[in-house]
Amino acid sequence: MLAVTAPAEQQDGNQPRRAPGFTHGTSLPGTLGRTGVISTPHGDIATPAFVPVGTKATVKTVLPEAVASLGAQAVLANAYHLYLQPGYDIIDQAGGLGAFMNWSGPTYTDSGGFQVMSLGAGFKKVISMDVSGQQDDDKIAEGRERLARVDDDGVTFKSHLDGSTHRFTPELSMRIQHGLGADIIFGFDELTTLMNTLSYQENSLERTRLWAIRCLAEHNRLSVERAHRPQQSLWGVIQGAQYEDLRRKAARDLTAMSEQDVADGGKGFGGFGIGGALEKQNLGTIVGWVNSELPQDKPKHLLGISEPDDIFTAIENGADTFDCVSPTRVARNGAIYSLDGRYNVTNARFRTDFGSLDPEIENYTSQYSRAYLHHLFKAKEGLAATLATLHNVSFVIDMVDGARKAIENGEYFEYRDAFLGRYYAGKTP
Repeated sequence: MLAVTAPAEQQDGNQPRRAPGFTHGTSLPGTLGRTGVISTPHGDIATPAFVPVGTKATVKTVLPEAVASLGAQAVLANAYHLYLQPGYDIIDQAGGLGAFMNWSGPTYTDSGGFQVMSLGAGFKKVISMDVSGQQDDDKIAEGRERLARVDDDGVTFKSHLDGSTHRFTPELSMRIQHGLGADIIFGFDELTTLMNTLSYQENSLERTRLWAIRCLAEHNRLSVERAHRPQQSLWGVIQGAQYEDLRRKAARDLTAMSEQDVADGGKGFGGFGIGGALEKQNLGTIVGWVNSELPQDKPKHLLGISEPDDIFTAIENGADTFDCVSPTRVARNGAIYSLDGRYNVTNARFRTDFGSLDPEIENYTSQYSRAYLHHLFKAKEGLAATLATLHNVSFVIDMVDGARKAIENGEYFEYRDAFLGRYYAGKTP
């Protein structure tokens, strides 16, 4: 049950600061999957782990303390959005992202690379995107204006808030993320879409590689300059779309870059992010290509997935952590995760259903009925989104925690097959 209390480890100067690192745990036989522990200055993350998204320093509609009580080990916020509002300097003055939002655990921030794509081409980042034979580097989403322009030095974009013009470079992305103070930060990259041609993908990959060099240099400089702050771990981002040669090249290039940086006295990459808009059917293949090239003593984060089958696929191909806005976004529209699949609690048949959201799942929302949530959504009460979000985040966290325990107990494949077999059986909750 949810107990809204202050987290045990407060983020103040009297607490010991852990050094960033990763400890390999139990390997999943016949796969790249494993358990492990990511160490950060604000706590450890047992992996594999789902990281809820708190885009603007909040997981929408719920208290940070509530997210912690559900078992979330870390949250991820967005550098682009926090740069625009309230400004990374304000969050720096507050003592960093965790202190600002009253979250004492580990934090991630992405680099703003996703906004390069979404503002530039207007396409959402969905792994089910299927654009075979439709490649066009100038194509943008219907009804959208191109708000970002990429060049070799950085990106110029218009704010989605007020239309003002801004400029992101690798160096500024690092300064923003250091100011935000997250434990794990990501290199500035260009996120292409599946619409882009092979020629553009090749040029973009080289641009991202050169940006990664600049990110490392600025990260090293800022780590010395800000030695009074907890040390942050910079993770390189692997792009390359659906092309095996590009994905493997990116993984090898960033690995070599990190090793050289450490040899030269720098910090190197503490881990790696796997980015890009991926076709769903190729997700496991692409993650497998990348993780078979990356060093096994470094953690990997897969950006932007949350569907149960995708998460199990990612785990088996070596992803240690992953994030997605989907569980919270769909919750605000009444979509509820259950062991028997996803359903919409706003449907008329739930008007007099006094059972809990999932009778077999015990969490804070178990004390509320489907009929009550149906009423809240129909009445447009804010509590509807809060309760649905709590349930969905709890569902995904518990699912991934179960997978981690199953790896450690040697029962992973049985757990996976039973979970997915039931979830996708098409039953009516």
